[in-house]
Amino acid sequence: MRITAVTCVKNEGPFLLEWIAFNRLIGVTDFLFYSNDCSDGTDHLLDALADRGLVRHLPNPAQGRNYQMEALKDARRQDIVAEADWVWIADVDEFLNINTGDHTIPALITACGEPQAISATFQFFANNGVEAFADTPVISQFTRSHNPDLWCGEFAIEVKTLVRRDFPLQYFGAHRPFFKGNLAADRRPRWTDGSGRDVPHRFLVAANPRRIRRFPAQGARNFATLNHYALRSLDSYLVKNDRGDVNRENRAFDDTYWRERNDSGHTDTSIHRYLPALETALAELRRDPEIDALHRDCVARHIARRDTLLKRPEYRDMRDQLRNANALPPQEEALISSLGLAS
Repeated sequence: MRITAVTCVKNEGPFLLEWIAFNRLIGVTDFLFYSNDCSDGTDHLLDALADRGLVRHLPNPAQGRNYQMEALKDARRQDIVAEADWVWIADVDEFLNINTGDHTIPALITACGEPQAISATFQFFANNGVEAFADTPVISQFTRSHNPDLWCGEFAIEVKTLVRRDFPLQYFGAHRPFFKGNLAADRRPRWTDGSGRDVPHRFLVAANPRRIRRFPAQGARNFATLNHYALRSLDSYLVKNDRGDVNRENRAFDDTYWRERNDSGHTDTSIHRYLPALETALAELRRDPEIDALHRDCVARHIARRDTLLKRPEYRDMRDQLRNANALPPQEEALISSLGLAS
């Protein structure tokens, strides 16, 4: 089975090898990376990996600001995507944690009944007081998240989607694929959640544009959940804030984004089942002297950028604000206040 992962990156160098090694463990066979405006060596490391046939690396084709959607439009034309049996579109801070069979994507597909699409629900992992960047697997460092069925007062949570080759595709979205609105009902794809249940009808047909990326999370994770390490360490979050993201150039994340994703009420270490094999796979990648050197350079630049940012008073203030931020998500804080329960 050929499974292609497609992702967009900007200054993700320290995290590339872990994400590639992890996805290879769960069954990804091919990688298509689009990069833009990298200053931490991400592009150099990807080029070296591409030279060895481990990934394909292309410059992001976007001419404006919509980096991810332009890349996905281009990806559809690439043979590495067109010839794949399945396509997995995800970011480098997202890890598909599979709870069935041998914990691989083929096992997930079997458990879900061989559908044409599978949407896995996000589970946002908190920073939980980790300040310093460490060059160790992200999945080993962060073990606390929100209640998996409830995030910021919402029962519906966003998803990312595996797409089979015969899906009646109109276009790829970052979170889900789309088919034409006038597609006959008997030609609509079989599409499940991470428990093998059919996705809700309104999600399937994108009936409500405000909810086309999410559906109720309760009961949706029996076979897989999507661990999202959006914050990582405080050091890395400051660098991420400086970088912006692949969707909108120079986007600044305020403390609302941080607080919404820093709910540490639930402990989940189930992804650690992959750690022994992941550490072996990482060591194998880094036995190549050039790959190891380029990875170390990315790490050094990441740390140097943090140091540069902390010379600026606005970033010192941001660091202090995040250190002292209310541990409750804004929505929960507002609810408690409205009920008159605030101390």
